[in-house]
Amino acid sequence: MTDYRRNRVPGGTFFFTVNLYDRRSRLLVEHIDILREVVRNTLRRVPFHVDAWVVLPEHMHCLWTLPEGEVNYSRWQAVKLVFYRNIPRGEHRSSSRAAKRERGIWQRRFWEHAVRDERDYAAHMD
Repeated sequence: MTDYRRNRVPGGTFFFTVNLYDRRSRLLVEHIDILREVVRNTLRRVPFHVDAWVVLPEHMHCLWTLPEGEVNYSRWQAVKLVFYRNIPRGEHRSSSRAAKRERGIWQRRFWEHAVRDERDYAAHMD
């Protein structure tokens, strides 16, 4: 199994890219109201600051700043889980996903980058 290393920076700002499994899908924009509500509810339960968020048909880019001292950005698990529970079923699932009883909505991993400084922040904000 691949060993993913995550950069844990307490109270850090992170740039994320999160993709749908089917890159031809338009689920994110077709169900944008559900996505917004899921994010609002997640923010109430496990606060963080949304610096920026761009939603495209099949993927998202986000800049988040965690609360001071916080290193856990697994809020993605909550966002992804609640989103797929609230949209209609019907997507294609690979045999691997079907065996694990997973829906075929999200790519299993996401990409994150710990923002290093103001210049890096400006580049990702742009």
